[in-house]
Amino acid sequence: MVSISSDVIRGYNDTIILYLLLDEPSYGYEISKKIKEFSDEKYIIKQTTLYSAFTRMEKNGYIESYTMDVSESVKRRTYYQITDAGRAYYQEKCREWNLTKEVIERFIREED
Repeated sequence: MVSISSDVIRGYNDTIILYLLLDEPSYGYEISKKIKEFSDEKYIIKQTTLYSAFTRMEKNGYIESYTMDVSESVKRRTYYQITDAGRAYYQEKCREWNLTKEVIERFIREED
């Protein structure tokens, strides 16, 4: 099975994560699991990449984090939620993607 190079997708990790936070807050493991599922296992985000993205996006004001006790058997979880600035950034990244896709598709030729 072919998978997506992390170099190719690196610029869109924020977009992917913000998409998953649009409707509800979530935590790291759940987000990484959804990325794997939604991509049909063609992209598996590394934990270091994920948490670096969380740190960067929180610093930029795109997400906020909070901790919550889940149960006595599970340690505290850090949840992330998107901010208004994050929603605006997500929309900007979507426009950027559409333009990028339009340009790159002009250079893609399917060989038989």
